[in-house]
Amino acid sequence: MDSELLKKAKAYGFSDRQIANLTGSTEDEVRAGRKAAGLVPAYRLVDTCAAEFEAYTPYYYSTYDRGDDEINASDRKKVMILGGGPNRIGQGIEFDYCCVHAAFALKEDGFETLMVNSNPETVSTDYDTSDKLFFEPLTLEDVLHIYERENCWGAIAQFGGQTPLNLALDLQANGVNILGTSPQSIERAEDRELFSAMLHKLDIPQPPNGLAINEDEAVTEAQKLGYPVLVRPSFVLGGRAMQIVYSDTELRHYMQHAVEASPERPVLVDKFLEDATEVDVDCIADAKGDTIVVGGMLEHVEFAGVHSGDAAMVLPPHTLSQDVIDTMREYTHAMARELEVTGLMNVQYAVKDEVVYVLEVNPRASRTVPFVSKAIGKPLAKLAAKVMAGAKLSELGFTEEIWPKYWAVKESVFPFNKFVGQDIILSPEMRSTGEVMGLDPDLGIAYAKSQMAVSSPLPLEGKVFISVSDEHKDQVPGLARDFMDLGFELVATSGTAACIEEAGMEVERINKLAEGRPNSLDLLKNNELQLVINTPSGEGPRSDEAQIRTGAVYTGTPIMTTISSAAAAVNGIRAIKKSGYVVQTVQEYH
Repeated sequence: MDSELLKKAKAYGFSDRQIANLTGSTEDEVRAGRKAAGLVPAYRLVDTCAAEFEAYTPYYYSTYDRGDDEINASDRKKVMILGGGPNRIGQGIEFDYCCVHAAFALKEDGFETLMVNSNPETVSTDYDTSDKLFFEPLTLEDVLHIYERENCWGAIAQFGGQTPLNLALDLQANGVNILGTSPQSIERAEDRELFSAMLHKLDIPQPPNGLAINEDEAVTEAQKLGYPVLVRPSFVLGGRAMQIVYSDTELRHYMQHAVEASPERPVLVDKFLEDATEVDVDCIADAKGDTIVVGGMLEHVEFAGVHSGDAAMVLPPHTLSQDVIDTMREYTHAMARELEVTGLMNVQYAVKDEVVYVLEVNPRASRTVPFVSKAIGKPLAKLAAKVMAGAKLSELGFTEEIWPKYWAVKESVFPFNKFVGQDIILSPEMRSTGEVMGLDPDLGIAYAKSQMAVSSPLPLEGKVFISVSDEHKDQVPGLARDFMDLGFELVATSGTAACIEEAGMEVERINKLAEGRPNSLDLLKNNELQLVINTPSGEGPRSDEAQIRTGAVYTGTPIMTTISSAAAAVNGIRAIKKSGYVVQTVQEYH
């Protein structure tokens, strides 16, 4: 390869991968040739003082257009922390919290910390978070340059989400010391066949599942498992392109338009457990499972099928039996030992008919870690970083699970008011952009506080519009009775109204959208509805349902789209009307 041409290409910003594609070689070959020619980037300091004064802030970027290097040399033991990269829906900022706490923890232990992240809208890229910050893309090429230039002792890939995790195996193959759980263990948890083999070995149940590399295989697997099935691509974060499908036609459309299946990236096909309760469990373990501690168990308010990043959650679990809780704890410990977890691990369970199924295991930081840490008063990410650097949990004084004497409710923040017209129904694909916490010794009040925090406070009086799918009609009388007992007036269209009237309750009948006026949209626009309960129908929501939900968002009317969240709203309203609430700081609960 012509060294001058290569030098020119790098100065123009071509990556090694791009050059490899253009020259018919491999990225490894390009990198080796470039290094042999002495062609490596220089690191320049970002001038935060506009040349008026000398800049000392440790912000660096790489360049090939000049050879001088401005990195301040140091002989301290260095650890590189890989951030999460650009913000996007599905890439939770919770991972940035974990990266920041890792930097703080390692600095406390005397390490020099290097943060690699290309997102300026994060705390991890603040000037005082780490000792040095590199505004660089999270690619194999760029990360290796920094690691080698700084002569790092190790790198942390566990805390930045899926983007740095996808680099872990290649980084290790190129001599990087990956701290914490090994990339091989992470691969074992993420590879479906390896994961299933591990669960079989441990005698831990999981929903029936299969793999498909093309459309026909997906249909065959789905027919074998029985609809509905949950389908998703491999190795993604935030549930992207994850969907529940109910028929061959729907599945074929998904395979044609939502994913690109291949032998390297098969589509995962899981039997969907309807009306199951999902639970997220976060734990921390030191080297090779010497000590394993469950940080928190979060029971989802919504039934299975809503992404954990979107679901409302309660810590500790509020409906699960002690046997189920003990089983989840036992399974979590067994998998942490088997995977030789060092650091954090998240497990997603589904509970149906008192049987505990494992849905997914992530031997890394999860988006629930900040919430759990604040709920129990222990900085799990900081503890995990110290453990990954060689400390023991016994030395850090964290060896026993904390079971709070109060309730912590997590609620998600959604951007639906910024995307008017989008249906707000929650699904396996993550759509939230943040989260809040409600704390209180009373579960109902904790839930009500969480709704206040997302600017959707529960009403204490007025009219509630109830419109539910046929499968939920049997639950309407009880729900309607609860609202009537709380002093609310009931409003419904013909089908739901008939259920309410048959149970001996009064209800104001209104037209469906297609039947004329007045209808629910009219009442929403006139601020005559204080709460909307609207659950989707079957395989796909009808257009009038979507219009109602959109109308509620547009008018700022609180809306519940699941029966379980409607029941939680009842409990919250009842608790607030009975005893009111007090405001305390998080620290006062600890």
